[in-house]
Amino acid sequence: MALVSFLIPCLMISTDIAYSCQNTDDFVGTSSPGDIIIGGLFAVHNEMLHPEEHPIKPVIQSCASFEIQVFLQTLAMIHAIEMINNSTLLPGVTLGYEIYDTCAEVTKAMASTLRFLSKFNSSKDIVEFKCNYSDYIPRIKAVIGASYSEVSMAVSRLLALQLIPQVSPASSAEILSDKIRFPSFLRTVPSDFYQTRAMAHLICESGWNWIGVIATDDDNGRFAVESFGVQAMANNVCIAFKEMLPAYLSDNTFNAKVDQAIEKIVEENKVNVIVVFMRQFHVLKLFNKAVEKNVNKIWIASDNWSAAVKISTIPNIKQLGTVVGFGFKSGNISSFHDFLRTLHEKPTENNKFLHEYIMLLSVCAHLEYHDFQMCISSQFQENLPQNAENKHQIWRDDFLIANIEPGFIHSTILAVHAIAHAIKRQCKDRNCKDPSAFTPWELLEELKKVTVLDDDKEIKFDSKGDMNTNYDVFLWKEIDGHMKITTMAEYNPEKGYFIFEDKEKEKEFLDLKNVQSTCSRHCRPGEMKKVTESPHTCCYECVYCPENHYSNQTDMDNCYQCNNRTYWAPVNSATCYRKTIHFLSWTEWFAMFLLLLSALGIALILAISVIFTKNLNTPVVKASGGLTVCYIILFSHFLIFLSTVFFIGEPTELKCKTRQAVFGISFTLCVSCILIKSLKILLAFSFDPKLQNFLKSVYKPVPIVVTCTGIQVIICTFWLIFRTPFVKQNFSIPRAIILECNEGSIVAFGIMLGYIAALAFICFIFAFKGRKLPENYNEAKFITFGMLIYFIAWIVFIPVYATTFGKYVPAVEIIVVLISNYGILCCTFLPKCYVIIYKQETNTKSAFLKMIYTYSSKSAGSVTVSQISLDSKSSSSRATTSDSCKSEKTSANRNCHFQVPGQRLIKGKVLPKSTARTLSRKRLSSI
Repeated sequence: MALVSFLIPCLMISTDIAYSCQNTDDFVGTSSPGDIIIGGLFAVHNEMLHPEEHPIKPVIQSCASFEIQVFLQTLAMIHAIEMINNSTLLPGVTLGYEIYDTCAEVTKAMASTLRFLSKFNSSKDIVEFKCNYSDYIPRIKAVIGASYSEVSMAVSRLLALQLIPQVSPASSAEILSDKIRFPSFLRTVPSDFYQTRAMAHLICESGWNWIGVIATDDDNGRFAVESFGVQAMANNVCIAFKEMLPAYLSDNTFNAKVDQAIEKIVEENKVNVIVVFMRQFHVLKLFNKAVEKNVNKIWIASDNWSAAVKISTIPNIKQLGTVVGFGFKSGNISSFHDFLRTLHEKPTENNKFLHEYIMLLSVCAHLEYHDFQMCISSQFQENLPQNAENKHQIWRDDFLIANIEPGFIHSTILAVHAIAHAIKRQCKDRNCKDPSAFTPWELLEELKKVTVLDDDKEIKFDSKGDMNTNYDVFLWKEIDGHMKITTMAEYNPEKGYFIFEDKEKEKEFLDLKNVQSTCSRHCRPGEMKKVTESPHTCCYECVYCPENHYSNQTDMDNCYQCNNRTYWAPVNSATCYRKTIHFLSWTEWFAMFLLLLSALGIALILAISVIFTKNLNTPVVKASGGLTVCYIILFSHFLIFLSTVFFIGEPTELKCKTRQAVFGISFTLCVSCILIKSLKILLAFSFDPKLQNFLKSVYKPVPIVVTCTGIQVIICTFWLIFRTPFVKQNFSIPRAIILECNEGSIVAFGIMLGYIAALAFICFIFAFKGRKLPENYNEAKFITFGMLIYFIAWIVFIPVYATTFGKYVPAVEIIVVLISNYGILCCTFLPKCYVIIYKQETNTKSAFLKMIYTYSSKSAGSVTVSQISLDSKSSSSRATTSDSCKSEKTSANRNCHFQVPGQRLIKGKVLPKSTARTLSRKRLSSI
């Protein structure tokens, strides 16, 4: 097997810059010996200096900008290891550590990682190249770090060569969950997938949908923006702009990019919420510039800086608006506070970070809080003194405690404990004082299965190597003139909801909704979004829902359509309304008016019945066909009036089937009886022998009435059986449902009415022929008028019925029924009632005989003259006689020949009075 040795270079930098290292041991930031060594990678400085000389040489440069927060994480790792060593967790085994400063640079981190990969106990830090590292024992067993995801990605690629477990307390990039590319990477914090989802959830809950995003242009920033974009889209949140700042402050375009980002924020005046995925020193630069420009927004902070005290203490930070951030869940770190209070008593020989911090204290101790912090982060290593005098006097443990970011400290301690528990499982049957007792890849397998107690709650790594702990939601509030970072809520990433300690915290969360950050106003219920020319779906116009459509929520893309059969909605409606049921109700004034007319008609029928009953034996009643016929006719009129009741009120199956049948059969019975009367009158007063013979042959009262009415009964029966009327809901009116009776068959309805019209027409013809009856008794004339009223009413009914719509259609038919019924009833009976009541002198037998005698005399003379005229055409002698008779009509001795209907031709004079009187009695009896 080939063996290639790599010696990590440690060269001296130029004389005007302090040496970064002279040997490999100088490269270590802090260390402590032990049976099992754990490596650490932390960005204690956030900037690596770059030489200005040319050509550039492969020399590891020194770093600048001391980071208090990351320095505290290294102390947390040391504290956790010391606590384990002082406990019974690993009896007889001591944990050691080697912690390196990555300076937030991949290059520096790779150099440290190479030393981790070097073979254990190798004097020259040799890294062996092998095809199989199963038995390879490297310098360390596990690595904690790095601080930034971009660095962790690079480091993990190298550590994966030997499957050395890497547990990061801060790197949250979603891509690191990919176990194919990063098989040995684990972390004690959730993935950015959950953080970006929590952010999108917060934004959505607050009613914002038009936001800006600013991120660093590195792997971590790009992946975070990509993940957030997906989550924002899922929550209907649009990103108005994205600004990417250079990853390194040394980039000479950094300040220009910051200015550009601030200009974009000011320009987009509708954007009041900015999501920031950046490192702390980037946010510091951005906020200082934003304070200068008086930018006031809501800032959504990522876990990198959400709890950064050095940012919250920027002068005039409150002018920037509100900061809401997500940080890793913290736990009980009171023991770490105690550790910090005794830190100044610790030796600094093997802890260069602590030594540098003390030197920084000596230089900056005279400054106030914020200036003191800025002084520490801006000092260069070469400007620091080598030793500090009066260390106890300048020590400021309150400053360290104030700068603690609890989430990072807790996750660092959690990472150490997870590794320690995995080592414990490995050391059950092995002597772990021997460094070769187990290999890193074996520790990795145990680490994947380890369970750690965190505040009495068991947590472990999932299949992606993540510990999905909750997030703390921070709210920066001004308290007593100082900006404080308070915990507003807790977010459960797996269940996706916010947890509040009390109502006051929840109110703070709800108050965020008071700030508007939308491209367009929210469309209210009753409106919908209309897409504009903007490529963003959050930019739209709000338009009213059209008629019969509704929207019951805000910002709906489309309006729902109402069920047009039973519901309706006006324009701009937030709900559908049930259509009102319309029909000709009993309580409507028009229906009550029609019912009153029907009632008056029935009252009139009763009055006529009483009058006719009291005057039963008078000629007028007898001439009307007798009480039986009158009662039948009046009863049919009564049924017709009564049938109008079935046209009013809520339609039912019974009403629909009954009303037309009752009306049709009743009207047919009425017209049939009147037809008999017309035939009887015509028969009584007809002097035409042929017509009289025809009328005598067809005049069968009972069969005619039964037959005529029976035909109508058959028509209605077939109608009700085969195409029966039914209740129909008419939905054609937008806001109402018309309950109406569908006749089932218009043809059957037409046949029924047509049949009545045919009988009425026959009746009209017969009555018309007898219209010249005696003036005092001219029933045929009134029947003619009654039939004319019927025809006019129903002729008008047809177009009106066809064009009328809605609940008043039954009223149209009621009106026609009442008009025709009143017309026939009044024309048939009122003249007789008038004679009975007011012309009692004419309602006697003698008066009737006299009237008929007079009419018969005139009719007989008229008929004789007509007959002679006919005979003159066939005989000249008859013509002479006829002329003689005509010329001397008054002569009593003139021999004229005439024939009375039903008698032989008589010779002699004009009929004597006795003959005419006999004829009158026959007419009266026939009537």
